[in-house]
Amino acid sequence: MEVKRRAVKNLVTKLSSVSEQIRTEAICELRLISKNDSDSRPLIADAGAIPYLSESLYSSNKLSQENATATLHNLSISNKDLLMSTRGLLDALSHALRNPSSPFVAQCAAATIFSLLTAETYRPIIGHKRDILFGLIDIIKNPNSDSRTVKDALKALFGIALYPLNRAQIIELGAVPPLFSLLCNDGRVGILEDVTAVIAQIAGCDESWEAFRRISGVGVLVDLLDSSTGSSSRTKENAVSALLNLVQCGGEETVNSIRGTVLGAVDGIIEVAENGTEKGRSKAMALLKILDASSCTFQEEQMDYLSNHSL
Repeated sequence: MEVKRRAVKNLVTKLSSVSEQIRTEAICELRLISKNDSDSRPLIADAGAIPYLSESLYSSNKLSQENATATLHNLSISNKDLLMSTRGLLDALSHALRNPSSPFVAQCAAATIFSLLTAETYRPIIGHKRDILFGLIDIIKNPNSDSRTVKDALKALFGIALYPLNRAQIIELGAVPPLFSLLCNDGRVGILEDVTAVIAQIAGCDESWEAFRRISGVGVLVDLLDSSTGSSSRTKENAVSALLNLVQCGGEETVNSIRGTVLGAVDGIIEVAENGTEKGRSKAMALLKILDASSCTFQEEQMDYLSNHSL
């Protein structure tokens, strides 16, 4: 271990060199080490590499930026606290998201953010960084973004949305239209599951109903529950979760507004209630209960109206 420590320290020392070539070569070596030897990751972090790697995200040198973001992603697996305590790290990741020298840089930056978000305590901090949210949303908006980058951006948005107070800001910054656009137009493997997972989370806030209503989002979610669409079981469970969060946060007014549309998907909801995962079955049953209760209330209101206005 001492040999590894000395080797790592020697490489980290080179990161402060005035020679760009020496710095880049050292970053490339640190990337390989951090990828292939998990025991070396804390050694790299403890040796003080993170501030230099963070600074390299602003580099115009493609090789330097790519390898720096990849190394930070590798280090984030086991050194989240050191990364988050590094001044300017999140701003550097935001820069890499929005000004990548290659798609690989954006992908690694999004993956690093998602990795950091697996620590619950960092979700409000990262969610407060609007530039990061803008960067992630820009990725899913861009039709030229490759699948891996889109998936990592969606995972990062999902991690941010796990903190309830972040959801309104995600909606405010315009995430809902591109999310539903991906849902309707992107047939790449795994994208639907990840998109619906994000949609299900952001549905859980007061602002979601108006944002979903403007783009007929409920109808899209209902279509996913139709057996003819061939949606995966995970996609269907996410659609049920989104609808449940929507009606729970929107209250009676929202339930009344979407009752007719959602009841058209009752067979799909029942399928999830019978064949889904434990969590999926629970949410489907809760949604059916709300719809049943609202339907009964609606029928009672109709009867009262008719009795009070009989000829």
